[in-house]
Amino acid sequence: MIEPKVFSVSQINRYIKNIIENDFILNSLWVKGEISNFKYHSSGHMYFTLKDKNAAINCVMFKGSADILPFMPENGMDVVICGYVSAYEKTGQYQLYAELMEPLGVGALNIAFEQLKEKLSKEGLFDEDYKREICKYPKCIGVITSPTGAAVRDIINISKRRNKGVKIVVIPALVQGEGAVNSIVSAIKMANEWRKCDTLIVSRGGGSMEDLQAFNDEKVARAVFASEIPVISAVGHETDFTIIDFVADLRAPTPSAAAELAVNDLSIENERLDTIISDLNYSINSRINYEKIRFENLMDKKIFKRPLDNIADYEIYISNLEKQIENIIKNKITESNIIFERLLNKIEILSPIAMLKKGYALVEDKDGKTVKTVGGINKGDNINVILANGNISANVTDISKREW
Repeated sequence: MIEPKVFSVSQINRYIKNIIENDFILNSLWVKGEISNFKYHSSGHMYFTLKDKNAAINCVMFKGSADILPFMPENGMDVVICGYVSAYEKTGQYQLYAELMEPLGVGALNIAFEQLKEKLSKEGLFDEDYKREICKYPKCIGVITSPTGAAVRDIINISKRRNKGVKIVVIPALVQGEGAVNSIVSAIKMANEWRKCDTLIVSRGGGSMEDLQAFNDEKVARAVFASEIPVISAVGHETDFTIIDFVADLRAPTPSAAAELAVNDLSIENERLDTIISDLNYSINSRINYEKIRFENLMDKKIFKRPLDNIADYEIYISNLEKQIENIIKNKITESNIIFERLLNKIEILSPIAMLKKGYALVEDKDGKTVKTVGGINKGDNINVILANGNISANVTDISKREW
């Protein structure tokens, strides 16, 4: 009889793993389902279960794939995953190793947008309390954008048309693609370190959601929030909204609108100033005419027709007032002297020196602290006895207590 071949558990698990990994279908496949039991490990790996109505499979997405995922998976989210199936040799369990993940229905970028928006909103980055007022009459405006785009030309042309004296400083930055996030963040920091701009405009022209993605990045949003210079966001068209629109101190629907919000039109300001000057001249002339009429009316009164009689009456009135004031001052001085004498007597009675003059003494220990009871000194201590006319240094040879 031929003896059966006996396998170890490790051999069986390894054999099954090789079969699964060499299977053409299981080597690369797309699987759809609902995420449950999602866990984000401190290592950066993601562990979760993908399920449908009838079955479930354990899944893992390693840090390298998880880091480039544009959104954070959540329990209950329907997704489609690209990856491969393999077995974990130690336990014999097979699982799906996810390399790509896309949400079903709503796009990944939309989910990432809403997740970051909710996160920053909870942190208070959108609160109106943090919004700074845009400088009304700026001398210098920093524009963070592509130096070759249409947006920067619109901003410069409109700003100069509204105020020829305003200085426009273009701080070049990538506005889409790889490196755009770090480029925008660096430009914001550079403007704040330079400290010459009164207002910053972070801008780019229109584009798809993918094109505007750098302005939906958390690093850019936090850089805008941390800026000490007020920031106007002007990204895309009027219907486009990015994360920095909520963080910025002011959102402009377009780059052209940003220039209008950042720079006041001097022609309008001059018209307003002319109106103010005209109103002021009218008010001054009206006041002069009013005072002229008032003066003429006063000249018709009795006081101006018989001034000497009125002066004599006022001299008598002033003389009486002087006498009354003199009497009041004398009475107050007398009253104050009496109060002062009383207070002086109280001070002398309560003075420690007065007590010493009556035969009392003040005793201090070697540290200069007042001895109030015999418990405060010990036999052999040196003490200082203060009398009315001098001090006595003494040594304690005996202590006896007395009950009063």
